[in-house]
Amino acid sequence: MKILAVIPARYASTRFPGKPLALIRGKTMIQRVYEQVKKASLITDIVVATDDNRIARKVDQFDGNFIMTSATHPSGTDRCFEALSKHHKSFDAVINVQGDEPFIAPEQIDQLAQLIKPENIGIATLIQRIRDISHLFDPNVVKAITNQEGKALYFSRQAIPYLQNFEKEQWLKEHVFYRHIGIYAYKSDVLQQITNMPPSPLEKAESLEQLRWLEHGITIQTALTDHAQFGVDTPADLEKLINKI
Repeated sequence: MKILAVIPARYASTRFPGKPLALIRGKTMIQRVYEQVKKASLITDIVVATDDNRIARKVDQFDGNFIMTSATHPSGTDRCFEALSKHHKSFDAVINVQGDEPFIAPEQIDQLAQLIKPENIGIATLIQRIRDISHLFDPNVVKAITNQEGKALYFSRQAIPYLQNFEKEQWLKEHVFYRHIGIYAYKSDVLQQITNMPPSPLEKAESLEQLRWLEHGITIQTALTDHAQFGVDTPADLEKLINKI
């Protein structure tokens, strides 16, 4: 299977303008993400999808590949599809790698590459057990519920399921909760399909695009990961990360 890894990277950001170019121990964030993806063994090609010439120049400086994309995309998924459409090669699947995960584990990328291979899987993503009570009730941490086969039933910013007979402080002791890790694999034809779908009511309510796909009947296969996440949303997040390494 031929798999294209796309790293969406836009310059404009309300909370952290220019985030892909932020320096982490002498390297830009986008370079660190790119180098982590290169370590994955099941990726055919890698490209940064950006709308900004400053990011493109930095990618070119470290001999990476980039494709210029529109500045008006509502999501990284749409940017991924444009990158796929403009690429000079064809691919069976695309993995959308978040551009603000400078230390993403290559094993996670290969895990998704394996997960998307079966013919009946159109979209795949990763989830992780929640062990911190503050994460459980944080609306910025997206929660996931799956069936017994790992297929997603719902994603929410709320803590789900609701435990009727327990105080919230006890929830993690009484039930296993999962957070969604925002990295996706899509079959190429499914990626085209979902970018043509109009926003759905649940998506608008929770501001989660994956709910649009579920509302349209598309199966999202999940798998568990135990790798630590190092997402950077704000300059404060970046400072904490630098202090850890």
